[in-house]
Amino acid sequence: MQKDTSLVQFFPRSPGVYLMKDEDGVIIYIGKAKNLYSRVSSYFRGTKDRKTGVLVQRINTVDYIVTNNEYEALLLENNLIKEHQPRYNINLKDGKSYPMIRITAEEYPRVFRTRRIIQDGSQYYGPYTDIHRVDRYLELIERLFPLRKCRGAVKKRPHPCLYYHIGRCSAPCAGKTTHEEYQSKIAGIHKLLEGNTEELLRDLESQMLTASAELRFEEAARLRDAVQTVRGLEEEQQVMDSDPDARDYVAFVRKDYSSSFAVFQMRGGKLLSGDVFHSVVFGSESEDLQQFLVQYYDGTRPLPKRLILAHPVDTESFDRYLQGIHDSNVSIEIPDSPSGRDGAVLRLALENARSDLEKRIREAGNVPGLEELRDLLGLPRTPLVIEGFDISHLDGKHTVASMVVLQNGIPNPAAYRHFRIKSLDGRIDDFGAMREAVARRYTRILNERLPRPDLVLIDGGIGQVNAAAEILNALGLGEMKVIGLAKRNEEIFLPGSSTPLILPEGSPPLRVLQQARDEAHRFATGFNQRARSKDIGLSTLEALPGIGPARARRLLQSFGSIAAVAAAPADAVAHSAGIGASQAQETVQALRAMSVVRGQDVDVEQLDALAPNQAAEEAAEQAAETPDTDYGRAGSPPPTVRRKTKSDNKP
Repeated sequence: MQKDTSLVQFFPRSPGVYLMKDEDGVIIYIGKAKNLYSRVSSYFRGTKDRKTGVLVQRINTVDYIVTNNEYEALLLENNLIKEHQPRYNINLKDGKSYPMIRITAEEYPRVFRTRRIIQDGSQYYGPYTDIHRVDRYLELIERLFPLRKCRGAVKKRPHPCLYYHIGRCSAPCAGKTTHEEYQSKIAGIHKLLEGNTEELLRDLESQMLTASAELRFEEAARLRDAVQTVRGLEEEQQVMDSDPDARDYVAFVRKDYSSSFAVFQMRGGKLLSGDVFHSVVFGSESEDLQQFLVQYYDGTRPLPKRLILAHPVDTESFDRYLQGIHDSNVSIEIPDSPSGRDGAVLRLALENARSDLEKRIREAGNVPGLEELRDLLGLPRTPLVIEGFDISHLDGKHTVASMVVLQNGIPNPAAYRHFRIKSLDGRIDDFGAMREAVARRYTRILNERLPRPDLVLIDGGIGQVNAAAEILNALGLGEMKVIGLAKRNEEIFLPGSSTPLILPEGSPPLRVLQQARDEAHRFATGFNQRARSKDIGLSTLEALPGIGPARARRLLQSFGSIAAVAAAPADAVAHSAGIGASQAQETVQALRAMSVVRGQDVDVEQLDALAPNQAAEEAAEQAAETPDTDYGRAGSPPPTVRRKTKSDNKP
């Protein structure tokens, strides 16, 4: 959608901040610019990627605030983002949900775990993705540097509390320590959390030897345990180098609307932490990264001496920002081609960001694609649950149908179903097979009051779609939307219309439909192949002396395939089929002498390898035959799979 550029035709060519608003006047995006007219008008010129197009479609008005320079624009942008929290700006609230260690800004500071950052001068370490690591740090701090536990200002007391008597508080309230001694403990805590542990270990080992020499064995044991804990925390740092400077490495990846930012902190030559944050992004790479950095280094985290970035930013204004917030200088480096030590850590950060993004995309599904599909098809709601159908047969034999489920655009195999088509008597009739499958599925939906899907997808053209729609109308479910996706030209067919809808190749809505169609085809074809294999197995077993239809069925039920029967011990075959040992031995030998197993040429030596694979396929088939259950909407847990019972043999 192309917006009218008159929105910005009178914008000044000065530095400043622009505020994009929707039709309700709500600010949806805030950005800064060196030239307001040039930057904002670029949103409305030329062809944009889908991500930018989504933002532009929602813009109704654009306001601006002029500043004297880019640095002032950066500060103003950051303050406005914090105040308004626009939907399409970087938001680090997910990252801040990780636990952190807080050292309060009080006369006698306290140390504790928190998930919330308060701008009161307190110092924070983290965030930590491993909560057990935070607990080990706090336990060690409590033993080595006992601080006060009470909240608020220190009130003078005549006697210390119980924590002092068990060695877990230094009792400044009762005058048991001086302010200088207390601050010395705080300095030791900073060294521990920053990874500067060499001096700390020397002091602990010296105290341990002194306590042992003076026969204070309990004290010596306590110090020994503390030394072991510090060394254990050191060993967890798997990346080390010889550079003692404090360094942070920042990399990020993004795809469509989503991004993941990785920050790796090197302190004292050791990797102190590797944290990943994620957010929705709508700016350029440089804008998104700078917004992240401004929020990350907002005064609550210690600033490193060197900051190494995998992507460029406006270093001049950002460097001024850091000096103003932290009152210290930092070297900002953006290597053209990272190599050596810095390159290795940057690549590690980049790989962690990529892994996190892929994981979150898988977990979130393809909701933006589903929303576009809703708009294209005029659906009343986003199709979070799609059921897809396909038919498979071989010259009219073993005709089967599959029904797969996509939830949030992600396959939900626990909800898959398949149907053995019973009404065709060997005739080739894809339309009739589709009618039977749809009738059986949605008759059960009605009878058992199960949730209905948001969209029904048929693998096929207008004939299959009309056949499915005919059944839905007969069942009184005509309001359910049914469409077809034909393989030849990826055409979308709607009931009663011979004119297909064609979506751009690679578009998110088309990818969702293709995934559902391909998954239904795969599931139907696999079931058809297993049905043919089982038929071949039955006829082969029944041809053996002494093995009739009943015994053949028992053997296949017990072992899953003819290949597994051939690979099984003779005594197991005898027990399953109810025959004597000698006859079982003859049966096994006869099967092993055959050249055809599961319809393929198979050597005898391959039987042991085939048997477990076939057994796995049969187990999957049995799981797929479980009765329909309430698989729910987005976020619902998958249903519990149970064995099929007689009561499940319903249409």
